This record gives sequence, C-alpha cells and structure tokens, in this order.
Amino acid sequence: MDSLNKIYIEPTNGCNLKCRTCIRHVWNEPEGEMEWDLYASLIEQVSANGTPCTIAFSGFGEPLMHPRFPDMVRLAHEKGLRTEVTSNAQLLSQSLASELVDAGLDQFVVSIDGTSSKTYCDVRDGASLETIKRNMRTFYLYALHTQHGRPSVRIGIEFVAMKRNISELPELSRIAPLIGASFIVVSNVIPHTKELKDEVLYGLKMTAYRGQGSRWVPTWHMPKMDWNNLTSETLSRIHKTQANVQFLDINLNERNNYCPFIHTNSITIAWDGSVSPCPALMHHYTYYVRDREKVVKPCKVGSLRGKSLFDIWHEPEYVSFRERVRTFDFPPCVDCNCELVESNEADCYGNTFPVCGDCLWARGIIRCA
Repeated sequence: MDSLNKIYIEPTNGCNLKCRTCIRHVWNEPEGEMEWDLYASLIEQVSANGTPCTIAFSGFGEPLMHPRFPDMVRLAHEKGLRTEVTSNAQLLSQSLASELVDAGLDQFVVSIDGTSSKTYCDVRDGASLETIKRNMRTFYLYALHTQHGRPSVRIGIEFVAMKRNISELPELSRIAPLIGASFIVVSNVIPHTKELKDEVLYGLKMTAYRGQGSRWVPTWHMPKMDWNNLTSETLSRIHKTQANVQFLDINLNERNNYCPFIHTNSITIAWDGSVSPCPALMHHYTYYVRDREKVVKPCKVGSLRGKSLFDIWHEPEYVSFRERVRTFDFPPCVDCNCELVESNEADCYGNTFPVCGDCLWARGIIRCA
C-alpha cells in the first residue's frame, strides 16, 4: 500500500507580482485563499495517520500572501510534520522572517530568475532583486542567530532558465553564500505564451529512448572530464546529438518517463480544498510543446470538503492511476502532431483522462524545488 510522503498545499493562488513566465497569462480562474478550518482539519488528519510527512507550501500563488501563513507553518511543525515553502520573498519582511523561523519552518526556497537587476525585473515585473537579497540575508542571519551559528532552516534557490537569462546562471554561486543557500534547483521554463515559446532551451532531444543501445542508436559511455575551452564544444555536440549518453554508467535518460510526484508518493491540494495528483494537474491552462499549443484540463481526484485526504488517497481509481503513471505506458507525445496531443484527455494507446505523454515534468524538462 502506498504511503503518502509529501503534500503540496496551495495557501493561495493570488500573487503580488506579474511575472513574464506566469500561468496567469493563460487562465481565468477566481483567486482565493485556503480557509483556516480546512487547513487545520487537514493537518489533524495527517498527524493522526502517524506517517512522517512533508508539507510543501507552493502551488500557483505566493504563499506569503496568506494572512495566517506563519500559523500554518507553526501548526504543522507542532504536529511533527516537516515544512517547506517556495516564495519570491518580496514580502519577506524582517518581522515575517523571524516569525517563520520561530514557527519551525524547515526549508525556504527563493525564486531568483536573474542575477542582474535588469534581467530579474524583466522576468519578474514588480519585484526588486536587491530587496529579495536583503530579505533573504535578514532571514538567514536570524536563523543563524537563533541556532547559535547553525541555521535551523535549509535555504535554496530556484532558477527558471530561458534564453534571456541563461548567461547569468553561473552568478548564482556568488549570491548563494550571501543568503545561506545550500542548493540551487534549475528548471526550464514552461512556455505558456507564444513569446515564451521562443525562449526555451530544449526541443531537439526530448524523446525518451528506453532500453539498451543498438547499431542505430548506440550508447555512449563517458568518463569524468573537465569542461573547458578545449573540450566544451565537442562534449556539447555529443550531448546535443546523441540520444543515449551515460556519464560514469549513469544514463542521462533514466529520469525520462518518470513522474517526480507519483514516484515520491506526493499529492497536491489547491486553495479551495480540491485534490489533484500533481501540481501540473491543479488548474486549467495552456502551454506550448515545441510549436504546438496544448490545453491542460485539471484533474480533481476529490475534495477535502467531501472526504478525508486518506479516503481520497486510497480510492481504487486513484490508486490505479498512480500505478499507470509508475509504469508510464504512454506514447511519446512530444514527437507527435496528431489531434490527440492537443489536450491531455486521451492518447493513441487508448489511455483515458488524464494522459501524461506530453508532461514536461516526466520528461525531466521542468523541475520543482
């Protein structure tokens, strides 16, 4: 029986910024915030179940906008649950920073999509890079102070890479020590608009080749090697043109056809209490896969207003769906232009809604912190 390990909670789907990359450019949904009683009931259910679990506050909104966000962290912490949040940190005032540390927050990931003020503001309209760095520095120093030199909160950076900002990615190594970040997660951009379609850094090699190499598609076994002026052009050409490449016997295609949410026994809860299998299926939206537009229909497997979380988790139909995703018997829709790939409702293998052959998370293109 699957053991629920991680719960993604969307405290609100509202946001304080207007980012170029945002899903809000292609959706028309009402904004709202999770009611306290609904949240408290959920935490009580998870605590009573007795299974160690992580509560990840994210979704398609800015968690710090919820008026009781520190209370949400505190309640989960008091119930023995691990807590983490992904935020743009624009609202992370000194008082809020101390509240979150004192509430027992375990991890804070800040979104930084440019290391110069010009690039950052170009991507995240309404934000200030200097404010973000100052807020995160204050947060880090307070965490150090309260734990006598050993920060209680793990800090990370999330960077959404595209053509307009990829050259600034190495500079994150300069920002990370200033804010106490111990890890950096890089994701590709989800191109919701035609403009962003031309910003992607992938496309020619999205196909997943499974199994052993052959005389048509051989496997390249590569050793550790310096990337420098002498080697980078050649190594880049191999990586770009060869489908099966292994570094130290680790196949770079191993995480194709792999759902990072289903395989880790995760679930997603929107601000209104509706339950979905993953963040990608929470809302209705469109995005581009190569040059074609795709419509994503949300998948709701239940609602906390009608059933308990664990009743939903053990529903036979939902259990069957998770098993189908683990085996990932979906066609490679990214390489197809048939009419079925225009939505996520059916595919040519006979799978019914929701189908995942086009999922950018399963292809290793999109990453979540």
